[in-house]
Amino acid sequence: MTASTLTQAFLNTVKNHSSNISLLSKINGEYQGIDYNELGQRVKNLALGLASLGIEKGDKVSIVAENRAEWTISDLAILSLGAVNVPIYPTLSPKHMEYILKDADSKIVIVSTAELADKIIEIFDNLPQLEHLLYMEYYSEPKAFMLYFDYLFEKGAEFEKENPGYYEKATAAIDPDDPCAIVYTSGTTGDPKGAVLSHANIFSNVKGGVETLNIRSSDRFLSFLPLCHVFERMGGQFCPLYAGGSIAYAESVEKVAQNLTEAQPTIMCSVPRLFEKMYTKILENAESGSAIKKKIFYWALRTGEKYAAAQRHAKPGNILSIKQQLAQELVYSKIQQKFGGRLRYFISGGAPLTKEIGEFFHAMGVMILEGYGLTESSPVIAVNEEGKMKFGTVGPPLSKAGVEVKIAEDGEILSRGPHIMKGYYKNPEATREVIDEDGWLHTGDIGFLDEDGYLVITDRKKNIIVTSGGKNVAPAAIENSLLTSPYIEQILIIGDKRNFLSALIFPNWELINTFCEQNNISYQSPEDLVQHEQIVQKIGDEIDRLGSSFARFEQIKAFRLIAEPLSIAAGELTPTLKIKRKIVESKYTDLIEEMYA
Repeated sequence: MTASTLTQAFLNTVKNHSSNISLLSKINGEYQGIDYNELGQRVKNLALGLASLGIEKGDKVSIVAENRAEWTISDLAILSLGAVNVPIYPTLSPKHMEYILKDADSKIVIVSTAELADKIIEIFDNLPQLEHLLYMEYYSEPKAFMLYFDYLFEKGAEFEKENPGYYEKATAAIDPDDPCAIVYTSGTTGDPKGAVLSHANIFSNVKGGVETLNIRSSDRFLSFLPLCHVFERMGGQFCPLYAGGSIAYAESVEKVAQNLTEAQPTIMCSVPRLFEKMYTKILENAESGSAIKKKIFYWALRTGEKYAAAQRHAKPGNILSIKQQLAQELVYSKIQQKFGGRLRYFISGGAPLTKEIGEFFHAMGVMILEGYGLTESSPVIAVNEEGKMKFGTVGPPLSKAGVEVKIAEDGEILSRGPHIMKGYYKNPEATREVIDEDGWLHTGDIGFLDEDGYLVITDRKKNIIVTSGGKNVAPAAIENSLLTSPYIEQILIIGDKRNFLSALIFPNWELINTFCEQNNISYQSPEDLVQHEQIVQKIGDEIDRLGSSFARFEQIKAFRLIAEPLSIAAGELTPTLKIKRKIVESKYTDLIEEMYA
């Protein structure tokens, strides 16, 4: 049967790729997988187990868990009943979880750990519509409303005996226009809004993505970005499932580097922050090596840059090709092995990728395909393709998915097509604010289409700084440039309605520590260094070096160093690592005013 829903697409994969490995988890120190035949049976049993609890088409079920095989199995089971998955970030506070569960009318919540179960128990009495809490891992004294996750598989097998053919009827009854997800935008301001996405919304993106990026049944993905976010769920889950590929789950963000070498993925979705950290680490290692190793590294880098440039314009010459092969053996291969040795490409999204970093990795034989999208667009609007990349752009619109893009008079990017959400859940007013009468989604991002039809993002519309002198500044470009400094971990540029730009800078304390050792600077903690003359001078030199190419009104005239890095736990970053500007500015108001005193 030709698929028109995510559920039917999955059932087709189970039928056509039954013996392929589907999901892999780290067990007893090594990655072990299950095939599609077994995955299909587990999904069916869990779906029928949920049906035995009264879940039916249109009902809402929430998942609160880190990335793991059970997340994907739960997602597929929920969808196969025609129910709606309302994913929740496990890092959220009980208060924020309560808001989403209540707003979305979730009837069941599935959690992984005892710690997450305790968060739900804390708010359970405030949620009259919530009927059950399913827990994946051991819980010592479960409440009456709690059920062990594995128990549902047994319940499902029993339910099928009493209701033969129920699963097949449920999956066949799903319409492409039926909602399959309510994804609450993390947002940098205000209460989150639930974007209602249909099977057709996400599936159009999946089909277009698989075709455009040539995703194959032989591909293996490493999943570490939150599955709660539609980028990982569409790109890192549904795309490989549709293609018949496999998914290995990272143990944690901290173990991604280790898991890359163990799982040996061919594709991985990521965010620019990871590449920035990798870039810094590679340069650190190069700088700390012997003089000859350092010389070879930078020779290899220059060779890679020349080779990449020659590939874009013509076929590289014989001498350059020989140099490239030598650089591959001496330098590139060692870096590629850090990514498992089989990597075809990374897919980067969630925030702008610095052009310099994209070019750096490409020179090293590591391909990063940058894309762009929003939760409300399921999510991909544009993406670069293998062999057709343009650094500094997010690629052409995903035309194979029916995506249209145009630029409004004020520079805002608009998009229309089958990928645009049905609307915000129970919030028609907010829906009308972002989707106009002609069906165009107003993204809130500023950008343009270049001469080749590639989309270039300038900044968020609301982030544009207008100085007191009337100059418009897009801070993202400046911030991204400064983030290429290995000494700068995070940065926030200030300057709206001010007469010059300033910055809050969160240094890379690991590298600052090395600098201190080299310069005999003694200290007890980072707090001792934020006003240290040599450290301030070092960061100032980096700002001058990387900011010199910008216009005078775009250059930073003052900055303050901050000891404590921004974090998700403190509410300063979204789960996709975007800075919540208003919250951070509010927290450091005194420091900001000091710079303008």
